[in-house]
Amino acid sequence: MASSEFKALAKNGLWDNNPALVQLLGLCPLLAVTGTVVNALGLGLATTLVLVSSNIAVSSIRNFVAESIRLPAFVMIIASLVTCAELLMKAYTYELYQILGIFIPLIVTNCAILGRADAYACKNPILPAATDGLMMGIGFTLVLILLGGMREAVGQGTLFSNMHLIFGPAAVAWELVLIDDYQNFLFAILPPGAFVAMGLIIAGKNIIDQRIETTRKLREAKVVSGSKRVRVTGKIA
Repeated sequence: MASSEFKALAKNGLWDNNPALVQLLGLCPLLAVTGTVVNALGLGLATTLVLVSSNIAVSSIRNFVAESIRLPAFVMIIASLVTCAELLMKAYTYELYQILGIFIPLIVTNCAILGRADAYACKNPILPAATDGLMMGIGFTLVLILLGGMREAVGQGTLFSNMHLIFGPAAVAWELVLIDDYQNFLFAILPPGAFVAMGLIIAGKNIIDQRIETTRKLREAKVVSGSKRVRVTGKIA
């Protein structure tokens, strides 16, 4: 895979076509369980694992599946991989699995995963498909972590609490207390607060995109205004 293709896939997954900020897919778990960074990270890692694995599997069988059964086959693949992710979480991060609850099995219904399988993985070789899934998963996870960090900081006055649920006892010391004796702000912890925080994140991205576009247009205008036309007359021997 060429370097230019990798850069295009990375830019597409992380920014231009981010499943959470642009496609607005998978918003149900994104808004429901991102009360803390650890919850957001756990869900993001599970989703990324399923995205990469499903893209690889779909790309591998793309030449052997009939058009009429393509979507049912993709759903079966995704459901099997979600079951594997669920079993892994039960085995290694059981407490976090209990916190996330039904939203781990609901990864099956995440339109971002089925959408990438149908729009990209079934039309491309394994390596680009895996890269696309990885970048989409990382983009989705970063938005989850940002949203979880905002809600945890405003709602609880802490950051990185309960990280030991993923990284073990050594991560207990990672918790940052931003405000001592903070009175929890319930609105930020509940789903309505997630809607407001998500709206702010999307607005921030739109502002950045507008500034980038404005800067690009100004540069193009300078190039055009600075160019000169030269008229050549006569014959050149």
